Amino acid sequence: MAITVQCEIVSAEKEIFSGLVEMLIAHGALGDLGVGPGHAPLLTRLNPGPVRVIRQNGEEEVYYVSGGMLEVQPNVVTVLADTAVRADDVDEAAAEQAAEDARKALENQSSEINYSAAASQLAEAVAQLRTIRQMKNKLGK
Repeated sequence: MAITVQCEIVSAEKEIFSGLVEMLIAHGALGDLGVGPGHAPLLTRLNPGPVRVIRQNGEEEVYYVSGGMLEVQPNVVTVLADTAVRADDVDEAAAEQAAEDARKALENQSSEINYSAAASQLAEAVAQLRTIRQMKNKLGK
Protein backbone atom coordinates (compact mmCIF):
# COMPACT_ATOMS: atom_id res chain seq x y z
CA MET A 1 0.00 0.00 0.00
CA ALA A 2 1.36 3.41 -0.96
CA ILE A 3 2.12 6.16 1.53
CA THR A 4 -0.58 8.84 1.37
CA VAL A 5 -1.60 12.23 2.74
CA GLN A 6 -5.07 13.69 3.27
CA CYS A 7 -6.05 16.14 0.53
CA GLU A 8 -8.86 18.71 0.51
CA ILE A 9 -9.87 20.78 -2.53
CA VAL A 10 -12.45 23.43 -1.68
CA SER A 11 -13.98 26.34 -3.53
CA ALA A 12 -15.87 29.32 -2.17
CA GLU A 13 -19.08 27.35 -2.76
CA LYS A 14 -18.31 23.80 -1.62
CA GLU A 15 -15.84 20.99 -1.01
CA ILE A 16 -14.84 19.45 -4.34
CA PHE A 17 -12.56 16.62 -3.20
CA SER A 18 -11.55 15.01 0.07
CA GLY A 19 -9.49 11.86 0.34
CA LEU A 20 -6.13 10.17 0.62
CA VAL A 21 -3.66 10.90 -2.18
CA GLU A 22 -0.19 9.74 -3.17
CA MET A 23 0.56 13.01 -4.98
CA LEU A 24 -0.96 16.38 -5.88
CA ILE A 25 0.39 18.41 -8.81
CA ALA A 26 -0.70 22.05 -9.12
CA HIS A 27 0.28 25.12 -11.16
CA GLY A 28 1.88 27.37 -8.55
CA ALA A 29 2.95 30.97 -8.93
CA LEU A 30 6.51 29.83 -9.72
CA GLY A 31 5.64 26.81 -11.86
CA ASP A 32 4.25 23.32 -11.42
CA LEU A 33 4.52 21.92 -7.93
CA GLY A 34 4.25 18.32 -6.78
CA VAL A 35 3.28 17.54 -3.20
CA GLY A 36 3.40 14.12 -1.62
CA PRO A 37 3.49 12.64 1.87
CA GLY A 38 6.24 14.14 4.01
CA HIS A 39 6.44 17.38 2.01
CA ALA A 40 7.72 20.39 3.94
CA PRO A 41 5.07 22.83 5.19
CA LEU A 42 4.27 25.36 2.50
CA LEU A 43 1.87 28.15 1.63
CA THR A 44 1.86 29.36 -1.97
CA ARG A 45 -0.37 31.07 -4.49
CA LEU A 46 -1.88 29.02 -7.31
CA ASN A 47 -2.36 30.28 -10.84
CA PRO A 48 -5.44 29.30 -12.86
CA GLY A 49 -5.01 25.84 -14.27
CA PRO A 50 -5.19 22.13 -13.64
CA VAL A 51 -4.71 20.39 -10.31
CA ARG A 52 -3.91 16.70 -10.70
CA VAL A 53 -4.59 14.30 -7.86
CA ILE A 54 -3.18 10.78 -7.79
CA ARG A 55 -5.41 8.87 -5.42
CA GLN A 56 -4.45 6.11 -3.01
CA ASN A 57 -5.29 3.44 -5.61
CA GLY A 58 -3.16 5.12 -8.32
CA GLU A 59 -6.19 6.58 -10.13
CA GLU A 60 -5.63 10.12 -11.40
CA GLU A 61 -8.23 12.88 -11.31
CA VAL A 62 -7.92 16.36 -12.82
CA TYR A 63 -9.59 19.50 -11.48
CA TYR A 64 -9.63 23.09 -12.72
CA VAL A 65 -9.00 25.92 -10.25
CA SER A 66 -9.30 29.61 -11.07
CA GLY A 67 -6.37 30.36 -8.79
CA GLY A 68 -6.15 30.41 -5.04
CA MET A 69 -3.85 29.07 -2.36
CA LEU A 70 -2.12 25.77 -1.67
CA GLU A 71 -1.34 24.95 1.95
CA VAL A 72 0.79 21.97 2.95
CA GLN A 73 0.76 20.84 6.59
CA PRO A 74 2.29 17.62 7.98
CA ASN A 75 -0.94 15.61 7.66
CA VAL A 76 -3.05 17.48 5.10
CA VAL A 77 -2.72 19.28 1.77
CA THR A 78 -5.40 21.92 1.14
CA VAL A 79 -6.28 23.73 -2.08
CA LEU A 80 -8.40 26.83 -1.44
CA ALA A 81 -9.82 28.27 -4.67
CA ASP A 82 -12.43 30.82 -5.67
CA THR A 83 -13.63 28.36 -8.29
CA ALA A 84 -12.79 24.66 -8.45
CA VAL A 85 -14.48 22.09 -10.68
CA ARG A 86 -13.77 18.64 -12.03
CA ALA A 87 -12.04 18.92 -15.40
CA ASP A 88 -14.91 16.90 -16.91
CA ASP A 89 -17.31 19.69 -15.93
CA VAL A 90 -15.43 22.51 -17.72
CA ASP A 91 -17.32 23.64 -20.83
CA GLU A 92 -14.78 23.51 -23.66
CA ALA A 93 -16.90 25.47 -26.14
CA ALA A 94 -17.55 28.24 -23.61
CA ALA A 95 -13.83 28.42 -22.73
CA GLU A 96 -12.87 28.66 -26.42
CA GLN A 97 -15.46 31.40 -26.98
CA ALA A 98 -14.25 33.31 -23.90
CA ALA A 99 -10.65 33.09 -25.12
CA GLU A 100 -11.63 34.33 -28.57
CA ASP A 101 -13.69 37.21 -27.14
CA ALA A 102 -10.82 38.25 -24.87
CA ARG A 103 -8.30 38.11 -27.75
CA LYS A 104 -10.57 40.30 -29.90
CA ALA A 105 -11.02 42.78 -27.07
CA LEU A 106 -7.25 43.02 -26.58
CA GLU A 107 -6.65 43.50 -30.32
CA ASN A 108 -9.25 46.27 -30.63
CA GLN A 109 -7.12 49.30 -29.81
CA SER A 110 -9.94 51.78 -30.38
CA SER A 111 -12.41 50.25 -27.95
CA GLU A 112 -12.88 51.45 -24.41
CA ILE A 113 -12.18 48.18 -22.63
CA ASN A 114 -10.46 47.35 -19.42
CA TYR A 115 -7.27 45.72 -20.71
CA SER A 116 -6.36 44.11 -17.39
CA ALA A 117 -9.83 42.52 -17.15
CA ALA A 118 -9.58 41.26 -20.75
CA ALA A 119 -6.10 39.87 -20.12
CA SER A 120 -7.34 38.15 -16.96
CA GLN A 121 -10.29 36.63 -18.86
CA LEU A 122 -7.94 35.40 -21.57
CA ALA A 123 -5.58 33.82 -19.02
CA GLU A 124 -8.46 32.04 -17.28
CA ALA A 125 -9.95 30.75 -20.55
CA VAL A 126 -6.55 29.48 -21.71
CA ALA A 127 -6.05 27.76 -18.34
CA GLN A 128 -9.43 26.06 -18.68
CA LEU A 129 -8.54 24.86 -22.16
CA ARG A 130 -5.17 23.59 -20.93
CA THR A 131 -6.98 21.64 -18.19
CA ILE A 132 -9.39 20.12 -20.71
CA ARG A 133 -6.53 19.13 -23.03
CA GLN A 134 -4.60 17.60 -20.14
CA MET A 135 -7.67 15.56 -19.21
CA LYS A 136 -8.13 14.42 -22.82
CA ASN A 137 -4.47 13.43 -23.09
CA LYS A 138 -4.74 11.41 -19.88
CA LEU A 139 -7.75 9.55 -21.26
CA GLY A 140 -6.15 9.10 -24.68
CA LYS A 141 -8.91 10.94 -26.53
